[in-house]
Amino acid sequence: MTHKSIWLIVFFLLFNISITWSQQQRWQQKVEYDMDILVDVKKHQLKGTQRLVYYNNSNEELTKVFYHLYFNAFQPNSMMDVRSRTIQDADPRVGSKIFHLEDEEIGYHKIISLKQNGEDVKFEVVGTILEVSLNSPIKAGDTSVFDMQFHSQVPQQTRRSGWNNAEGIEFSMSQWYPKMCEYDYQGWHSNPYVGREFHGVWGDFEVKITIDKNYILGGTGVLQNPEEIGHGYEPKGMEVNYNENQNLTWHFKAENVHDFVWAADPDYIHDIKEVGDGIILHFLYQENEEYKDVWKRVQNKTVDAFKFIQNRYGKYPYPQYSIIQAGDGGMEYPMATLITGKRVFKSLLGVIIHEVMHTWYQMLMGSNESLYAWMDEGFTSYTSNVVSDYLYDKNSSFPHNGSYRGYYYLANSGVEEPMTTHADHFKTNFAYGQAAYSKGAVFLGQLNYIVGENVFDKGMLRYYNEWCYKHPNPNDFIRVMEKESGLELDWYKEYWVNTTHKIDYSIADVVSGNKASKDSIVVTAKDENYYIQGGKVEKNGTRIYIEKKAGMPMPLDIVVTYTQGKSTKIITYNIPLEIMRGNKKDELKYGLQIVMPDWKWTHKVYELNINIPLKWIDKIEIDPSLRLADVDRDNNVWAK
Repeated sequence: MTHKSIWLIVFFLLFNISITWSQQQRWQQKVEYDMDILVDVKKHQLKGTQRLVYYNNSNEELTKVFYHLYFNAFQPNSMMDVRSRTIQDADPRVGSKIFHLEDEEIGYHKIISLKQNGEDVKFEVVGTILEVSLNSPIKAGDTSVFDMQFHSQVPQQTRRSGWNNAEGIEFSMSQWYPKMCEYDYQGWHSNPYVGREFHGVWGDFEVKITIDKNYILGGTGVLQNPEEIGHGYEPKGMEVNYNENQNLTWHFKAENVHDFVWAADPDYIHDIKEVGDGIILHFLYQENEEYKDVWKRVQNKTVDAFKFIQNRYGKYPYPQYSIIQAGDGGMEYPMATLITGKRVFKSLLGVIIHEVMHTWYQMLMGSNESLYAWMDEGFTSYTSNVVSDYLYDKNSSFPHNGSYRGYYYLANSGVEEPMTTHADHFKTNFAYGQAAYSKGAVFLGQLNYIVGENVFDKGMLRYYNEWCYKHPNPNDFIRVMEKESGLELDWYKEYWVNTTHKIDYSIADVVSGNKASKDSIVVTAKDENYYIQGGKVEKNGTRIYIEKKAGMPMPLDIVVTYTQGKSTKIITYNIPLEIMRGNKKDELKYGLQIVMPDWKWTHKVYELNINIPLKWIDKIEIDPSLRLADVDRDNNVWAK
């Protein structure tokens, strides 16, 4: 063998090892923010310095970086303004409000200076994105330090961020600082801000906010100087060194988060509750005679929710969480949520549970919610239904009715778009909202049906344990469920997420095993590519003809209730799909489960043959658990 041949072999071996290694590794960037902020509460402006240490953990060299400048969206003729005024079903909280903001009411970020490793660097502000051309590339595995000075004006509260929200909260400070865009295996995510979802880099934050001493703050992170601040943050027995100056500096630290939020108001009441295991809950809200009692009552229920969630979906890893009256509805952030607070008890508890659950399905997972909004909102909606059912002691067999109703409304609306649509690019707010929240929740509800309830619950906990802090995508989640269930599930994701195909099965006919029905659908289904036979039937048995009437295939549970003598009995006939390569384990929900031959998705009609005389049968039903999102359930039941 020649030297040239040997070198070629070595080269290809190393190349293949490199490719294999790169496919197995899921690198992710890291950031360290150190910010000092001075707030002018009268002008609603702030001056800030930011030191950002950026870790390039990718295997690629970076010649540019990008920052989000969210406040720039709150200006007339911005992309958010135009989008809000031209979309056919505008969000009433926005509409044309941005277009009519006065100069002192708009938002902006002005970048005074920016240095890379101590040297001035070229940058350009393009709407809500700061484009930075680096002096020297950040090589794979290297770090770079960016020092920025900026001046910002907080917009009048319009969407999530701003001053003087509808309930009189002075500062709702979300998406408030120049924030490094995410760079991952799909490249840069420097999407302009038009009011939808986010994607962030994991990192550590140290933030000092200097503000009028009469203001009380809450937000992400743990307060480092409670002895200077007071306002209920100091531990019992600690003396507060009250500052005689006009301002106080609030010093927060947060580790391993991908954003930082805060809110401030001089009239906040601050209550504290302990969950246990070192976890503290902070409640900050304005006194209101109509709703004050509601904010007191909801606190113990929130403690109960945290305990239940941790047991079912994974440990809360941070030392504190803050529930803060602010914002324009309910919005989740690391270690905190901003919610409107003038609500009745059930509404306030509901929004708290939903935003708290976002900790598990966005703040700890960090999925790209712009690309996969349903992995954020849908997973949160599904688990919120479970938590609410527990807190209200309903013990419901199906707590997801609301989510399924939302999906059915979407499926029959004529405006449904695939869940693969980027959050910013849905044609209507309705289609986006129902896809992200309702159809996303139904994604989990049906997966529970496909793999079985016990397997599903174990899979959800496994998902947390394997993908916490790692930016999982839909494939990652499906692979977890495949490993837990032993089934092949790619087909389910491909149909439900990538298309708008619907599910519609019907019990087309039921006949005695020794008779042929002229009206039977099988008369028109002789073609073997159209018709499949499931099981053999004895002379006294029953033939059940099931028809797939829409585009999406699903495994089926056919539950038969019959009377034998004086006894009423129930049997579930489980019909797996061939492309599942297996079947779910018996859930024992509706009698004994009998697994039937596979249904090939290409075949439209399935003849289910069972050895129960027709005269005994009282009822035949497709999925009485209601987890199958069949758009027409009227044809799912045959009754004597």
